Amino acid sequence: MTRQRVYPEEPAGPFPEPPQTFADKEDREISVVTADDADVDAVTEMYCDFDPADRAQGIPPSGEGRIREWLDTIFGEGLNVVALDGDTVVGHATLVPDTSGHEGEECAYELAIFVLQSHQRAGIGRQLLTTLLGYGRREGIERVWLTVERWNRAAVELYHDVGFETCGSESFELEMSLRLNS
Repeated sequence: MTRQRVYPEEPAGPFPEPPQTFADKEDREISVVTADDADVDAVTEMYCDFDPADRAQGIPPSGEGRIREWLDTIFGEGLNVVALDGDTVVGHATLVPDTSGHEGEECAYELAIFVLQSHQRAGIGRQLLTTLLGYGRREGIERVWLTVERWNRAAVELYHDVGFETCGSESFELEMSLRLNS
């Protein structure tokens, strides 16, 4: 029997909606905007430059062909935002419908977020995450979940800060959930 995922009762937020522009901690002007199929080439380029050591749970995949297949699914089914430094994609976050069908649940969305190593620790991840959640709320998404490696303290703290609550754990991962709309 499949375990039912637990979500907080109260919605988190408020969250900003795209587009957003801000100065990161390095004083770079970063824009967070919605992304669609027309942006797949630029997002693929970011992932081709992504350090494999920063992959988590097998994503992003390595190799341009595998990256494009993965992005085709994500862009075909989910909501996407990208962080731009000028015209260069330096971050990507997505909400993808979870079709695993946890018992008694309506559709929830799985969250994934990546920031290029050259732009990490500059506040881009937080802005990318909160703007994606604002976009998700605007589009009527009610529940969001994610898994994060428990040793990734910076990510775990960020997720807690924006309203995610731990709802499960395995030996190496935490599962966290958030309610956007009630």
